[in-house]
Amino acid sequence: MTRTVIAQGTFDILHPGHVHYLEEAAAMGDELIVIVARSSNVDHKQTPICPATQRRDVVGALEAVDEAILGHETDIFVPIEEIEPDVIALGHDQHHDEAAIAAELERRGIDCELERASASDSAGDEELLSTRLIVDRILERRG
Repeated sequence: MTRTVIAQGTFDILHPGHVHYLEEAAAMGDELIVIVARSSNVDHKQTPICPATQRRDVVGALEAVDEAILGHETDIFVPIEEIEPDVIALGHDQHHDEAAIAAELERRGIDCELERASASDSAGDEELLSTRLIVDRILERRG
């Protein structure tokens, strides 16, 4: 039986922290499906720079990812209901409330585990592990 893992996120400007998260998520099962947030659902940080389809395509090109899809326009749990994963892998610093997610999964009758990935070991001051830091560096050097 295939153990399906879902990872999700914005993945605006792909960086080593994203790769680490998705590689860890892939190691949690046999198949990794990544749900890429639509811009309309990103309300916890600034609007993404790259269009959702571009972000999906770049994430889908990573070796660890078996399939990348766009999230639902209005209900982020719809793809989870459709896929019926065994595991939802959360990034180490994602803003999600695990108890609230677990409660909503239970309410919808979705039986899966929640696992959180570890933080990436930074290779030094020059490695940028967040989109915000990348944008800040661009503005600092090119602004």
